[in-house]
This record gives sequence, C-alpha cells and structure tokens, in this order.
Amino acid sequence: MNANRPSRRNFLLAAAGGSLGAVAAATGPLQATEDSDGLTVPERRVPVLAEADVVVCGGGPAGISAACCAARHGAKVILLERWPSVGGMAVNALVNIWHTSDRVRQVILGFTQEAIERGGRFVRKLDHYPKRYETHEFDSTGMRVVFQRMLDEAGVRTFCNLAAVESVRIGERLAAVLVDTKTGRRAVRGKIFIDATGDGDVAANAGVPFDFGRKSDGGVQGMTMMYRLRGLNAAEIKQHPQDAERVFQLMKNSRDEGNFPQFLEAAALSYLKSPRDPIVSYNMCPVAGNPLDEEELTRISHQAREQVYRYVDLWREQMPGFEEAHVEQMGFSLGIRESRRVRGLKTLDAQMVVQAEKHSDAIGHGFWMIDIHDPKGSGHTTWVDQKKEHSLPEGQSYHIPLGMCLNATIPNLAVVGRCASSTHEGHSSVRVQTHCMVMGQGVGTCAALSLAAGVDLAEFDVQKLQTQLRKDGVYLEDVP
Repeated sequence: MNANRPSRRNFLLAAAGGSLGAVAAATGPLQATEDSDGLTVPERRVPVLAEADVVVCGGGPAGISAACCAARHGAKVILLERWPSVGGMAVNALVNIWHTSDRVRQVILGFTQEAIERGGRFVRKLDHYPKRYETHEFDSTGMRVVFQRMLDEAGVRTFCNLAAVESVRIGERLAAVLVDTKTGRRAVRGKIFIDATGDGDVAANAGVPFDFGRKSDGGVQGMTMMYRLRGLNAAEIKQHPQDAERVFQLMKNSRDEGNFPQFLEAAALSYLKSPRDPIVSYNMCPVAGNPLDEEELTRISHQAREQVYRYVDLWREQMPGFEEAHVEQMGFSLGIRESRRVRGLKTLDAQMVVQAEKHSDAIGHGFWMIDIHDPKGSGHTTWVDQKKEHSLPEGQSYHIPLGMCLNATIPNLAVVGRCASSTHEGHSSVRVQTHCMVMGQGVGTCAALSLAAGVDLAEFDVQKLQTQLRKDGVYLEDVP
C-alpha cells in the first residue's frame, strides 16, 4: 500500500502563501457544499497556535527522546501528543519493559539509560541483567510523571490532547501541521518536523510513500491488550503446578472447540505457574485487525477487554491461588506493534538484523530478534520458536541507521519509532521501545545540529553527529 498524496485542502493552504499567519479565529461553522461523493470545504485562513524550530508529533518514548535531545542542543521545540499525557504505548498500553542488552553487556545507553536512572523507584532492574535482552521493568503510572519532568527540564513546550490532523506543504517542504483545538483548527509551524506518531500519520498525510503489513496479504502484526492483576496468593499458586497444567489444557481445549478466546500459550502457562508482581503486565491477550481503521480498532479493543475477563474468570474458578484475583489495570490502548512503515533513504530488513550489519550512518545499536506476532491473531509469536535464524548471536548487535528515519520526498521531515523505514520482518526487531528511543535521540540531536549548521537533515556531517551522540552517552561502536 502506498501513501495518498496530500489532500486538496493542503495544497490550497500551501498555495495561499501567507494564509498561515496569526489572525483572529474564524467564527461560525464552515459553509460547505455537498454532492453524492462528499463535501467541498472552502479555503480558510488558519490561525497559528505556536511555532518552533523543531516540531515533534507524538509523545511516546521515541518522541520524548527526540524532543528532549533536540532541545538540549539549542533548538526551540514543541511536542504534540494526542493523549492526555506523554508516554505513548509505554504508559497507555502498559508496555512496561525495556530491552538494553545484547545478552553480554548493555549496549543501549544514552537517553534510555537516563530515563532508567531518572525513573528511580518506578524502574526495576531485572535479576538476570545483563544476560537477557529484557533488562528493566517500570511502573507505567510513575513514568508518566518522569517523562514530563524530563521534557519540562529540557525546555520543551508540550501540548497534550492535540493530534496533528493535516500536514501542510509549501513546495517540497513541510511548513506546518494542523491541529484541532477546543477553539477551532490551528496551525503549528516549524523548520523541522519529526513524525513520532507510531502510525506515520504526518509523513503519510504529507505524501511520503509508505508500506503496510507483510507482502503476502498486507496483514500487520497482531495487537495485545496488556493487563495487571492483584489478589493472587503466591504461596498457594506455587503449591499447585499440576493444577496449572490442568487449567492450561482446559484453556487450549476450550479454545480449539471455539468456546474460549485465543491466547499466547507460553505466556499463559508461565502466569499460571509463577505469580507475578503487580508491576508486571500480562502479555497474552491477542487480537488482529487494521489499526488505521478507527471503527475496527474500537471493536477489537472491546473484544480484547472481554477476553481478559474471560481468562481471569476461568482462573478464579479453576486455579488455586487465583480465587481473589482481579484486574487492577488494563491498557487504555491496545499495544499496537505495526501499521505504516514510511519509506526512507535506507530500509532495515531481516538480514541486516540477524547478520548484525553495521552502517556508516549509525546512530545506535539494536539487538532484538525477529519477533512477529501472528497477524491473524492466534497469539503465536516467532519469539516462542527461538529459532537461530531469527536471532543474533549473544554479544552481537546491529546498527540502527539514520537513513531509515529520513526520506527522499521532504527534506525537513524525519520519522522515529515503529513507523521508520523497514520491512515487515526488520520492523519486528526495531519496533521495541528502547530501539525507538535510540532513533529519537539520534534524529533529535541531528535536527538541532543541522539547524545550527544551516543544512538539511540528510546533509549534516554524520561523523559530527556520531561524535556528539557518543559525548551524550550513546553506545556507538564498530562504525565502518
């Protein structure tokens, strides 16, 4: 699937030249005409809400990292976030685990390590550190506060409850994004824009080509509703491993007969055998669909919430130690793994991942395996298979290249996070939060430095960028 070109309204605004100037808000409704195909909305002057050197759209871990790092290097930065707080999937979907190690040593540092340290009591280093990829868990509620503190201290001007709904181009450059406020539509102007929306909304609306899903059928990775439990009797649960096996088999049989929802088998059995601390989010509730279709996303989100209670009700009835179990918290959002992947100057693929490929424009390291959650919603993931061809050898990592965040269409627009340029398979590795934060730090720093140098993002001396990233604590080795 390719991106649509910018809407007619975008071009009308761009062609108007000065129509984005700060003017009094228009009053009254738009007077449109209609026909069988839709509505025709007249041109309209759009007041400017705010402007900055760098406008970051999306306040998840990637956007927070980009905004803070750009501001720390002297740029005036605005961050726009559609939800009531920053934190993205980390806080709203309860995806509360970070991966920083190549299973020998920690190789993701920089801004990620700072977030770990700033998190304080809200972050816990796992006992097996650094012998597994997963190294830290965190309290999603507490990290909402920590992330906002970091933005405030960096001097980032943050607007929550605002999403970029249209991208406005003047010629080949992005001039503004439009947002819908309580007082009407407004423009946010900038010199450089960073799309950290996860879905690549800004880039797609601006006309940058993108891909969607796997080649065979266009299916994107399955989504998960994360949840947390209270009321477990840990001692009782540990005394009944045979009951755990029995309940697990009951779940499988009922599912196969069509009387019980799908679930991630390996996770479910683990949860039944080993009680989890309340900070741990249960990662076993799958659904599938198109995350860009709002009606479908509403339906499958409700489906997932229903499934969670089906699991817990069965466990309360059948599993000793779960009699008083209750859902303390469920994700405000589904954990969405994949949607648009914006085509960049480079595209990360599976070979680059598993062969630990290095790049001259590296901005950091990645190491997560090819971890594809079944696009059909069975809950199966290639992580469970543990195939050698899906993983890097212990102690090895690949480079995350700057080129996967830049594009050939709009020179003052970059993307960071899971919407960066990759194949379906490469994406399944680089989508994890810490890898997205690596992209955010690299691109945010590049944005500030390129502005200071008076050049576009792709023209900035990448060796100077790498030198600065190392000074800022980024682990960056073996650059060819």
